[in-house]
Amino acid sequence: MDTDTLAGLAKQLDCAVYFGEPLSKHTTFRIGGACDCMIMPNSVEALSKLIAFASKNGIRTLVIGKGSNMLCADEGFDGAVLLLGKDFSSIEQVGENILRAQAGASLMQLCSDALALGLSGLEFAYGIPGTVGGAIYMNAGAYGGEIKDVLISVTAMDKNGNIKVYGADELELSYRRSRFTESGEIIVSGDFKLVPASRESIKSRMEELMGRRREKQPLEYPNAGSTFKRPEGQFAGRLIQDCGLRGLTVGGAQVSEKHCGFVINKCSATCEDVKQLISAVQKTVFDKTGFELECEVKIIPYKEDTE
Repeated sequence: MDTDTLAGLAKQLDCAVYFGEPLSKHTTFRIGGACDCMIMPNSVEALSKLIAFASKNGIRTLVIGKGSNMLCADEGFDGAVLLLGKDFSSIEQVGENILRAQAGASLMQLCSDALALGLSGLEFAYGIPGTVGGAIYMNAGAYGGEIKDVLISVTAMDKNGNIKVYGADELELSYRRSRFTESGEIIVSGDFKLVPASRESIKSRMEELMGRRREKQPLEYPNAGSTFKRPEGQFAGRLIQDCGLRGLTVGGAQVSEKHCGFVINKCSATCEDVKQLISAVQKTVFDKTGFELECEVKIIPYKEDTE
């Protein structure tokens, strides 16, 4: 059964549907060909029906938010992309010092809302360009903080559209990993427990960290964040720099001259450019240092069986 049937159901549910939508428009790398169709679910109920229908009928799906940690194939995506956008972006206070954010909410907006309420704990995340769902999925972290430090529960959906709430001890959060990186479940929302603090101190810390990001990270070029996970006892960027790979270029992709831990789309890079550059960096670093650099960016193939 092809994606047209899923698109038909989406239209019945009053969800926006786009055919042949370029994924380059929806990823921070600005790379990726067209998907068969893109659907914007307008409610949790609609998402549940779409996921259950796709699963039952063997229709391949990809759920995305801001596409900040993914590299999509030049051929596109052979299936339906479900974009959790404005209808999955609510943020509300649900208890004393607890904020609930839907998966499609901007992580930056969550940090800003916490600031407005005088709640501390998310300062480290200010400047991370993804969504709440993506941050939970990867247990995003920076400057000594991680999502697991403040996340107390997650509402998720299985492949049959069923909802389940997981407590913090069930989330299996570790370095750039959660239960969701393996389970295939879709993150719907997360609850964050924060602590009261002065708005001045929160804002000062946020501004300090944003300044450090602008100074050290190649924010002026499309990228997907840190390209490699941090190897134990080392820093990926330092290893890459020490191996003389600063500025190494394949096609339009380049190891950032500003921060060697980032591969950037410097000039109309393709997915293949980036993949070849990542492989070259991994091989050189391993040959010279013995460290194996694991790619942090999720690579989305055109077809299920394509590497």
